[in-house]
Amino acid sequence: MDITTTYMGMQLRSPLVPSSSPLTENIDNIQRMEDAGAGAVVMHSLFEEQLSLESYELHHHLTYGTESFAESLTYFPEPERFRIGPDEYLELIHKAKEKVDIPIIASLNGSSLDGWTDYARLLKQAGISALELNIYYVQTDTELPGEDIEESYVNMVRNVKASVNVPVAVKLSPYFTNMANFAQRLDDAGADALVLFNRFYQPDINLETLEVQPNVLLSTPQDIRLPLRWIAILYDRINADLAATSGIHNGQDVLKMLMVGANITMLCSVLLHQGINHIHCIEEEMRQWMEKHEYESVRQLQGSMSQKNCPNPSAFERAQYMKALRTYKPEWGRVYEPSYYHG
Repeated sequence: MDITTTYMGMQLRSPLVPSSSPLTENIDNIQRMEDAGAGAVVMHSLFEEQLSLESYELHHHLTYGTESFAESLTYFPEPERFRIGPDEYLELIHKAKEKVDIPIIASLNGSSLDGWTDYARLLKQAGISALELNIYYVQTDTELPGEDIEESYVNMVRNVKASVNVPVAVKLSPYFTNMANFAQRLDDAGADALVLFNRFYQPDINLETLEVQPNVLLSTPQDIRLPLRWIAILYDRINADLAATSGIHNGQDVLKMLMVGANITMLCSVLLHQGINHIHCIEEEMRQWMEKHEYESVRQLQGSMSQKNCPNPSAFERAQYMKALRTYKPEWGRVYEPSYYHG
């Protein structure tokens, strides 16, 4: 059975790719990921602030309530406790390339262009196979139009692509007015892949101390729905490859994402819960289902249930929303009439 796939021009042994997390800060873990069957590895993020700010400024910026990212386990450490800085990051990539054969994808996490293009060149020299731009941009300026924010993303992709000759993926949040149009604009700017979607951790309030505090929640299988829907819609509408992330915990989740059009599926929370060797378990679940249903390759699956190819394209749009409301039954047994249901 052929479970190989392609992603940004790279031939991968499987669509199972550990995403950016603290697990990839360690060479031994990266080797274990390869042994367990990973098709590639996305390195933990190097944050823009680590490249541009002094220790005090870095501490102030990163400990502000809303600045938290998907690969955080313990929120952000104190500046002196950052385990890996820019120089160490480059060295880690260099060593990883010597130890494993699977592609190594670097991750830059930030919100502006300053310093990224130069560092992208250094990452290329260190031996990365591709680069993932994890753009985190919580805009609170009431005078800044949404189109200006989108244009900053497009310019960032265009400039990074012009500065480094490696495939570039863009990891996005779902918070755009017209995701389909924005995906097309990033595609036109040269993005080789879109990673859907980033999970922004939101702050919480401690009622005892009256402080804003981080609230880190790993994904659950229910989180698969949002990326599944948009990958289904975008499949074969843009040239960029599509990577699914968030909520992928078992082989069935992987199969669903492949069927709607994903090239790869990224794993994070499940590996933090179950361990790196769980990659092999997910692959076995995939293989058993494919054998039972007589699929010979991942390529047979890809896009078969996308909006373009599924028997009911409206299932991904408003018509299915109305159907869901009409058929929902509350747990205690009463059925609401649609005209009385207000969400």
